[in-house]
Amino acid sequence: MTDKVIRAALKARLARRYALDTNALVLEELGIGHGATRIDLVVINHRLHGYEIKSDHDSLRRLPDQIRAYSGVMDRVTLVVGYRHAYDALRMVPDWWGVTLAGAGKRSNSVVLSTARAARDNPKVDPYAVASLLWRDEAMAILEDMGADDGMHSKRRAEVYRRLVDSSDPNTLRLRMRQKLLSREGWRVAEQPTPCGD
Repeated sequence: MTDKVIRAALKARLARRYALDTNALVLEELGIGHGATRIDLVVINHRLHGYEIKSDHDSLRRLPDQIRAYSGVMDRVTLVVGYRHAYDALRMVPDWWGVTLAGAGKRSNSVVLSTARAARDNPKVDPYAVASLLWRDEAMAILEDMGADDGMHSKRRAEVYRRLVDSSDPNTLRLRMRQKLLSREGWRVAEQPTPCGD
């Protein structure tokens, strides 16, 4: 049961789940912390729901750092894990993270995904980490819309993000960030949801 096989099954499941949500975008490999780490799959709609895959062939060595990074920006996170790592993974991830078990199906290279724990809302999103998902020009565009861009056009990216955080309430910032991500071009887009297989 490899990452590639689990990923294909997960992408197919998400495509079916969000087939009727015209505002949903399923992305592969979303960079967090300006590419310091990448989460395997993300669904962007009215929330940011990340999915990290750990097959039986993977190790959990990077998981603590990934937990910190993903917990700063994601509204929800689900770890999709092979049975070999299930016990350790359940003990490592925060209790609001979902855990889905990936097991071998009856057919060759088929995967059965079963929910061990449903994902819940992140109790503590980091507004600065959320702002840093934006490209600098996207963050500046939001500041301009808010009339909070005075003196910021020549500032470094980190200062632009700080102004954005200081000028927005957290919910508005998350909404604006999702809108920018949904309208961004050039994504590594996974198989997109299509109604009735169209």
